[in-house]
Amino acid sequence: TKIPNLLVNGTSGIAVGMATNMAPHNLSEAVDAICAYIDNREITIDELMKHIIAPDFPTGGIIYGYEGVRDAFHTGRGRIVLRAKVSFEEIGNRNAIIVTEIPYQVNKAEMIARTAELVKDEKIPGIYEIRDESDRNGLRVVYELKNDAIPNVVLNLLYKYTSLQTSFSVNNIALVHGRPEQLNLKDIIHH
Repeated sequence: TKIPNLLVNGTSGIAVGMATNMAPHNLSEAVDAICAYIDNREITIDELMKHIIAPDFPTGGIIYGYEGVRDAFHTGRGRIVLRAKVSFEEIGNRNAIIVTEIPYQVNKAEMIARTAELVKDEKIPGIYEIRDESDRNGLRVVYELKNDAIPNVVLNLLYKYTSLQTSFSVNNIALVHGRPEQLNLKDIIHH
C-alpha cells in the first residue's frame, strides 16, 4: 500500500541554493486528512487541520504556541517552538525538576553536559545535582535543586539557556515533477 511517507516521516536535506526541513506527522491523522481530501477536493487547509492537528515528533515534547504550526501548514514555512515535558517532584527534602520527554533532534547526553557547564559557570544558579535516570522504561533526567531555589525560575533559565526549549524551522520544499516547490499542507496531500 502507498503511504504518505513524506508527511509521516518528514525529512531534511540541503541542495545547492536550497534546503528542506519537513516535520514528521502522525500516520492516523495523515490518513484521515488524505481521506477528507479524497472526499472533498475543495477542502480548505483549516479543515485539513482538524485532521492533522500538529506535527508528531517521535521524542515527544510539547509544542509551545500554535502560530508556527499554522504558518507551516498554510505557507510551507514556519518556526515551531518545542519544549521538554517536565514535572516537579520532591526528592528527600529538595525540590526537583523531572524531564520525561525532550525536543526533537536534541541529544540527551550533550544537553546534560551543556547544562552542567552552565551550572558550573553560575549561569543557571539553583541546581544542586543533575542525574540521568533513564532506563529501558523511558527517559528521566533529574535536576535536583538547592534548598533556596525557586523551581519555576530555574525551569525558565533552563528553557532560556539549554536545549530543553528549541525550535524546528519547517521549510516544505519538495520536488514536484522534477522541480522544487514550496508546498503547504494541502499541496503535499494533493501530490
